[in-house]
Amino acid sequence: MSIQHRIETTVKKGFLSLYNTEIPSVEFQATRREFEGDITVVVFPMLRYKKGNPVQIGEDLGNYIVNALDQVIRFNVVKGFLNLVITDAIYLDAFKTIFTDDNFGFVKPSKENDAVLVEYSSPNTNKPLHLGHVRNNLLGYSVSKIIKAAGQKVYKTQIINDRGIHICKSMLAWEKFGNGETPTSTGLKGDKLVGNYYVKFDQEYKKEINSLIATGLSEEDAKKQAPLLLEAQQMLQKWESGDQEIIALWEKMNAWVYAGFEVTYKNLGVNFDSFYYESNTYLLGKDNIAEGLKKGVFFQKEDGSVWIDLTEDGLDEKIVLRSDGTAVYMTQDIGTAIQRSKDHPDVRGMVYTVGNEQDYHFKVLFLILQKLGYTWADQLFHLSYGMVDLPSGKMKSREGTVVDADELMIEMTNTARTLSQELGKLEGYSETEKEELYTTIGLGALKYFILKVDPKKRILFNPKESVDFQGNTGPFIQYTYARIQSILRKADFDYTVFNKSELALHPKEKELIKQLQNYPAIIQFAASNHSPALIANYTYDLVKEFNSFYQNVSILGEEDQQKKIRRVQLSKKVSAVIKSAFSLLGIQVPERM
Repeated sequence: MSIQHRIETTVKKGFLSLYNTEIPSVEFQATRREFEGDITVVVFPMLRYKKGNPVQIGEDLGNYIVNALDQVIRFNVVKGFLNLVITDAIYLDAFKTIFTDDNFGFVKPSKENDAVLVEYSSPNTNKPLHLGHVRNNLLGYSVSKIIKAAGQKVYKTQIINDRGIHICKSMLAWEKFGNGETPTSTGLKGDKLVGNYYVKFDQEYKKEINSLIATGLSEEDAKKQAPLLLEAQQMLQKWESGDQEIIALWEKMNAWVYAGFEVTYKNLGVNFDSFYYESNTYLLGKDNIAEGLKKGVFFQKEDGSVWIDLTEDGLDEKIVLRSDGTAVYMTQDIGTAIQRSKDHPDVRGMVYTVGNEQDYHFKVLFLILQKLGYTWADQLFHLSYGMVDLPSGKMKSREGTVVDADELMIEMTNTARTLSQELGKLEGYSETEKEELYTTIGLGALKYFILKVDPKKRILFNPKESVDFQGNTGPFIQYTYARIQSILRKADFDYTVFNKSELALHPKEKELIKQLQNYPAIIQFAASNHSPALIANYTYDLVKEFNSFYQNVSILGEEDQQKKIRRVQLSKKVSAVIKSAFSLLGIQVPERM
């Protein structure tokens, strides 16, 4: 039985004994730092059951608890807050459990557990990944790791948008202006080469529009009649009809892009268990619409189009099939979700990592799947996230003004290199070790800066600010981890066996143990909220607590050997939790800095 549970039971008994009244529950909170105590009982809610002075009620209950529980050694009352001081033995027992658990905080998934499918990335094959994709990938990958750490099986997937007019624009531009160049002949990554032709299409298209406007056409008509756009539309029609030459070109250019994506994913440190392709899934969903039509979930209009009426659910009418029988995005999303449930029969929930501009789309999708009778539809979640802005403004893919993901990672590494060299603490490093460290710091800074923010919030990303070695940054936390490794390397005694010493805990030791105790609950909370920010900010709080401990308590300089061992063990476990928490964010930690 936990100490909090014991206290709750005792408070209820005490209230009954003192006031002849039962209370249904007891409210707790962490004791504020300015007061002595470890656990605080909030008295105010009890006034509903016993009128009186909250301070006097706190005093009465405090005396009762101290007499009834050996683990509570004293108390103080501040207004309506009863602050209880817990014996060191409770914290030493807790630390023993923490120290000896190599997988502390993680719950091992059992074979019986339901699985969760997490979708992220989902790029278009007409351009390289950019800063927006970086936030998407980091969020989805981190959430998948957190859910797994919380005890569920996880499948990581993405759907690749490999068809449509935008893909044909890149293909057509390459065919017209490419002169047969390839990633090999140019030395460019395939996704960048194809992306260049998406930009090239837009440039040539605008020239044609301006020429048509000069002949007297309106801008709207010029956009529709520009020869380049008409050719792209014809190319799409040929693709959909299975034209062999167009399909061969499409397969060749997509292969270039996939090879490029793979390099970016590897450098970013994310991966996937499966891939879905829109060229396969765009035909899905039609049978499900036909079935829903029979059940009365959908209705057909006079022109033959199929709709669903969601006005009673606070939404509106939504088309799910055009009058000519062709699918809309909603159609294929319905079909893809159902197909995924067939591919993974153990999946009972899905997480879609998609920007907040699609909030309404996913409300409709989840509601339709529920109305179609799929039980797992109640466990669908849209991991909605805000835009990533730069000091220079908004990004536009077709104009070539996006922040390329690969270039961003290189910039982060360069920034880390510059700052590390300015600090001048790299004596004894080989050039290879230095470069690995710069990458670790640079990517850690990028990932932490993005993941420490609540997903729903918009981010203004400042590369240099993110690589600061002070404050709530990745490098600051990495530096603390490396500092602890230095302590462990200097410890010339055996600290691997738990120290059973019952010598009194220093207040800073106790605060560290309290912070460590929170880790399992934080993982569960982050999983249920789909929020890596909770893990990131917990880690920062733990690091701040350790640095306070480090500055106020002698570790290796402690004369008492038992205290010294315990403090090294505490340091070791803190570093293990930093490494564990950062692994959930997809961030590496350096052994030296």
